Amino acid sequence: MKVLLIYPEFPDTFWSFKHALKFIHKKASFPPLGLLTVATMLPKEWEKRLVDVNATKLTDKDLKWADYAFFSSMVVQRKSAHQLIKRCKEAGVKIVAGGPLFTSEHEQFKDVDHFVLNEAEITLAPFLEDLENGCAKPVYKTPEFADIRETPAPLWELADLKKYASMSIQYTRGCPYQCEFCDVTALFGRRTRTKMTEQIIGELDTFYNLGWRGNVFFVDDNLIGNKKSLKQDLLPALIKWQDNHTGITFNTEVSINLAKDEVLMQMMFDAGFNTVFVGIETPDSASLAECGKTQNKDRDLAEDVRIIQRAGLQVQAGFIVGFDNDTPSIFQRQIDFIQKTGIVTAMVGLLQAPTGTRLYERLKKEGRLLGRMTGDNADGSTNIIPNNMDADTFREGYKKILKHIYSPENYYKRIMTLFKEYKAPKFKGTIKFEHILAMFSSGYHLGILGKERFQFWNLMLWTTLHRRELIPLAVTLAIYGHHFRKVSELHIL
Repeated sequence: MKVLLIYPEFPDTFWSFKHALKFIHKKASFPPLGLLTVATMLPKEWEKRLVDVNATKLTDKDLKWADYAFFSSMVVQRKSAHQLIKRCKEAGVKIVAGGPLFTSEHEQFKDVDHFVLNEAEITLAPFLEDLENGCAKPVYKTPEFADIRETPAPLWELADLKKYASMSIQYTRGCPYQCEFCDVTALFGRRTRTKMTEQIIGELDTFYNLGWRGNVFFVDDNLIGNKKSLKQDLLPALIKWQDNHTGITFNTEVSINLAKDEVLMQMMFDAGFNTVFVGIETPDSASLAECGKTQNKDRDLAEDVRIIQRAGLQVQAGFIVGFDNDTPSIFQRQIDFIQKTGIVTAMVGLLQAPTGTRLYERLKKEGRLLGRMTGDNADGSTNIIPNNMDADTFREGYKKILKHIYSPENYYKRIMTLFKEYKAPKFKGTIKFEHILAMFSSGYHLGILGKERFQFWNLMLWTTLHRRELIPLAVTLAIYGHHFRKVSELHIL
């Protein structure tokens, strides 16, 4: 059997970093972790090729070679998935699909021959057995959750690591919280399942032996969902692993209650973590109560952000407007919070209702759904009818936020606010030729040609005088800002 493992293209989104990747001559932010894990589960005698359309093209030659195409996709990749599936169908290639997009809306893809849904550790083996026996069914799904201690390592040899800005790894699945708008618990459950530490170390060794010297993203939706195993097992092993390896840094996603655990923050810092993404959502307590974000309630969120920054973990954050309790005042309140806390990478989106969430079911009963969501957290779209605002107020208020926080003046102010609080990372990463190239390229494109030239050079001068060790981060964040403005202008402004 000859198999193409196809990963559809991400559109120009907040997290695609397409405009930033050009500065370091990379094709994509991350390789397709799930698809490469599935590759390991396929029969060893099968021939396999990875076609990540974010990093390479799907050619007619590929299609002529293949017997089957295995797709994995997130909702935001829907348009590209439809296009690629059509090409495979026209070429006579059999199609198998799984992953979040197909798990939530497989009925929309009539050209797919077989759906292997939910967690592949459970559903893939029955499909492969039936395929071998010539009786494969259209759909394989399960309500059960896999024991990820038995999940094999991804087949990294299929990926060209040089095309990516970061590697990916997964330690946990599931989240103990149940926010109304989030589909994580619907997909992976509320119990935090963990891999064994030996699995993680083994995957890191694979990266390292393949020559990777850069950032590794722990894709867990909440890495600290099981603090006990994190503190007792993984972090001590990572700290020890770092003693014999150079150039590796980590980032991940956590809940805001990390701020109340000084020991955990110190251990993460010592292990090489330098950035965490936090779902802050809103400074409005009534909206937090509405969406069930209990872990964010009854606390000083702004001070929590500063505590985490002072511990050496840059805080990136997600924000949402459009809760039923939101009034037009929320737009300025979001701006004030973001600016005050120095959250440079602030993803602000209109509330969307993913299929399978409690929010989706509630709004469906209330007759307030507008079809399916795009999956893009920052394209200005929503699939809900707002409660306390008309559509024009809703849209204009959202535009106001983006215009403000991503204007050069306010964006660079946040970088300096962060730098006044931020403890420099313990591990710097390896300086490569592409980073030096990015330094000069940013000086030219942002410092000479860019609208932000004054703010750019002011930041570089201030950082040189006061926080010289953060110059590489200053350049990185300046480039991020260029990307965020481009995306905002494309979709919203």
